[in-house]
Amino acid sequence: MITRTNARAASCLACQWRSFSVSYRRFAVDKPASPSTTPAAPPSSRSKIPPAPKALEVEPGSSTTADASSIPATPLQTKPSGPLAHAPRGYGDKLEEFTPTPLWRPIGMHAPPSAGENTGIDHRTLKQRRDDFVDYDKHIARRQELKSKMARPYFRDWRNMQFHKGKTFLSPPRPFKADLSLYFPNLHGRTLDPSSSKTGTGADTTPILQGRASVVTVFSSMWAENQIKTFTSPTHNPSLHALLTTNKSLGAQLVQINVEEDTLKAWLIRLFEFSLRRRVPKEDWGKYFLVRRGITEEIRESIGLLNGKVGYTYLVDHQCRIRWAGSGVAHPEERESLNKGLQRVLDEMEKEGVAVGRGTVRKGVVKGGGFKAGA
Repeated sequence: MITRTNARAASCLACQWRSFSVSYRRFAVDKPASPSTTPAAPPSSRSKIPPAPKALEVEPGSSTTADASSIPATPLQTKPSGPLAHAPRGYGDKLEEFTPTPLWRPIGMHAPPSAGENTGIDHRTLKQRRDDFVDYDKHIARRQELKSKMARPYFRDWRNMQFHKGKTFLSPPRPFKADLSLYFPNLHGRTLDPSSSKTGTGADTTPILQGRASVVTVFSSMWAENQIKTFTSPTHNPSLHALLTTNKSLGAQLVQINVEEDTLKAWLIRLFEFSLRRRVPKEDWGKYFLVRRGITEEIRESIGLLNGKVGYTYLVDHQCRIRWAGSGVAHPEERESLNKGLQRVLDEMEKEGVAVGRGTVRKGVVKGGGFKAGA
């Protein structure tokens, strides 16, 4: 009985060793032989290793291959350019030192805005979604987009706050010339107007900005909101509110955009809308936007929203063009330049005879291919 048990155990161990050795050779990676060692002998016929699969070779004109040029580059793949190329971002290289410099060129979108853009709502049909799902080029582009979001450091924006309290750039001393300025994009979101809250439908910023001289603030946290108050609050800038009150009939207004892409925080803001209505005058409820989606990386790079924890202030004219911009905490000279810029835009509107709220957005002409601040 003992002999049979030992023979059976020995046969089981032999089977296990044979299976382990075969699997080990099958999944082993062939390494190139070094010059000092002799080349290995070819495997025997009993243990043939299957050759490694070759890459599928497809003709360049075939639809199964993705052209690299057709895949849009993500922010992690492209090197920033323009007047804010040296500014710290939530992605890319980590900066150890940074000093903000004044804007020497206009910022904004090259195409004029229109209502209905950048809503973040998917209007595709089921057939279109199915076609996009099986499209290899779009699949690769989406993969690159997700990779860029996953590779972004979570605390990078908070770390960049150490540089001058997150100030990305200094405001230009004078507003940009009208014919050289670029456009503020259309954003879509809910307002504090009770009718918008009941119906659940959003509103666009472009109809609110057309035909008016607007001071637009963009923020996404209490810290950022306190920063933009240094530009626009009656305590810090009483001259600005005097201009807004005196020239309200000419189209001077203050527009606030609260950006919150996190679903839970957005629901909390919606839950406490009554507290926001107490702080905002009733006639300005339709000018306070709660934006959840639609702000792409292209928009952030174009208008300078490089840090989600920092507040930004813009002066937008009746053609939805960005004539002046500020970031972070205001300096005294920046508040003065904002007030002078608003007065200049109001003078231009009065000179052109623009009807309040009835301005049309037309594409400006850039002369000489360059951008510079107006005199």
